[in-house]
Amino acid sequence: MNFQSATAAVGSEPQDVYSLGDILQRTKGLTPTQVEAALCYQREHGVRFGEAAVALGLARPEDVTWALAQQFHYPYSPAGDGDLNEELVVANDPFSEDVEAFRDLRSQLVLGVMADQGQRRALAITSSDLGDGKTFIAANLAVAFSQLPGRTLLIDANLRQPRLHKVFGIDAATGLTGILAGRSEANVIKPVTHLSNLYLLPAGVVAPNPAELLQRPSFSLLLRELLSKFDHVLVDTPSHASGADSRVIALHCGAAMIVARKDKSRVPRMQALVKLLNKSNVKMAGVLINEF
Repeated sequence: MNFQSATAAVGSEPQDVYSLGDILQRTKGLTPTQVEAALCYQREHGVRFGEAAVALGLARPEDVTWALAQQFHYPYSPAGDGDLNEELVVANDPFSEDVEAFRDLRSQLVLGVMADQGQRRALAITSSDLGDGKTFIAANLAVAFSQLPGRTLLIDANLRQPRLHKVFGIDAATGLTGILAGRSEANVIKPVTHLSNLYLLPAGVVAPNPAELLQRPSFSLLLRELLSKFDHVLVDTPSHASGADSRVIALHCGAAMIVARKDKSRVPRMQALVKLLNKSNVKMAGVLINEF
């Protein structure tokens, strides 16, 4: 994955950090004697504690990875446990090299268009064509944001072909369409299981008039209210090929990022979308090249 701007690093000190040995004792059944043996091996060979535990056969590499995630309060679901969709690579394999690209992108956005001159904005994630991987990027970027302090909200504003509820395994009987249609619906915003600090506002029932619903002033009012309640707000949109929805959503959000697929997306179509968004005075985060 490639992004058209320099990478900036942000981070924060973890609080209440337990030692890796403590966590493995409490959760994986290591005995004090085994922990001491790993500490001796660590000192003797100059390796990390986790490497020592694996070398002695006291823990598996995946046990150590899981314990590290617990140590630093990092939302994590070990690959293959069946709890999270395999598309959520940031949650399933958070320490891989490929996933680091999402953290780099998150840093750029936090320090850029989502807080330009102190003005908080939602971020619309769009693309020029179907199949560019826009929803995949939106879902994983939201997981990356949820690993920061504060609360992250992901909104499925693709009212034509919504998919985020399937990715996160959340009921979509109620959602954004109901709110925009003026219905009072309880518990519309759903917490994402296994990923603390991440919430989803699903699209809801597919409506026959998505463009008209999104152009209503109520959408802007809703986003303004949600920005006051959540620290980060990301919005998945339909592709530009589906109509004007993505431009309308981006205007309401105030900022947009375009996703393109390597060896598939065509430059003239992306340029046309950038031109239209710039005409609407939308802050552009750039174009992300999806290589996944």
